[in-house]
Amino acid sequence: MINMQRLGIFVAVVGAGSFTGAAQTLGLTRAVVSFNIKQLEEELGVSLLVRSTRRVSATDTGERFYHRCLQLLQDAESVLEDVRGDHTGLSGSLRITTTPEYGARVIVPALAAFAEKHPQLRIQHVSSSQTDDLIAGRFDVAIRLGHLADSTHHARRLDQFAIYAVAAPSYLNTLAHSAIKNPEQLASATWIAHSRLSTPLSWQIVTPDGESVLLSARHPARIVADSASSLRAFALSGAGVAILPEWLVADDIANGGLVRLLPDHHFPQQGIYALYPNTRHVPEKVRSFIDFLHQRLTSLRG
Repeated sequence: MINMQRLGIFVAVVGAGSFTGAAQTLGLTRAVVSFNIKQLEEELGVSLLVRSTRRVSATDTGERFYHRCLQLLQDAESVLEDVRGDHTGLSGSLRITTTPEYGARVIVPALAAFAEKHPQLRIQHVSSSQTDDLIAGRFDVAIRLGHLADSTHHARRLDQFAIYAVAAPSYLNTLAHSAIKNPEQLASATWIAHSRLSTPLSWQIVTPDGESVLLSARHPARIVADSASSLRAFALSGAGVAILPEWLVADDIANGGLVRLLPDHHFPQQGIYALYPNTRHVPEKVRSFIDFLHQRLTSLRG
């Protein structure tokens, strides 16, 4: 008979890297944690952990067992939450990660509205420009923008958005003709590049005639930044041309802080995706939030 509490203690020890840290997380004594780990190893007949004076780490067998325990515990929690949800609505916690910019502008308001509909659900939102690992970060859902790389996780496309080439009037005034009127002039501009894109200086664009052409910057980027908000700030300061999401710069274009360049040319549409762990049982809270967000994004775009 599997002792689920004992598996949870083992997962907490590996995650914390110590018996003391796991005990603090679980609200148990160190002795109780140590006893349960010893019993688990005796029941399995294998060593799961390597103890040192400073840290506890998993053996090779323990590492494989750890990931299987994570999966098992997540499945068990999902089943229990679904059963409770049949009577009390969504409960437990929903842990979401997004980029800071899209999170603040779009996802946080959506989460606030979702939380109001489900008062027994605890929301945890993590802003990060890094592509955090869903399993290691214990995330239920990650919202990703752009083009997805291959992944072992489930992914659902929620919506799409346009991207624009933009620059400040102060930058354009430094040019010989105070304008960028064709792709050749845009390729020769001073570029601000996004460091997390694989090809930030090369874009397949569609001309007014419907022809697809490759636009490649002729010079290395003068400035490189790792977030859309930083690129926007550089562009507003007159540092050069940046490629940015329409939802981030629409107000700047409307108030004249930025100018959309070559508005009759179109850059590739970017996707908005919800990623969630590839588990046998997808929790109702995850399905409900993804459906809610999809409907909200569709409504906002409409």
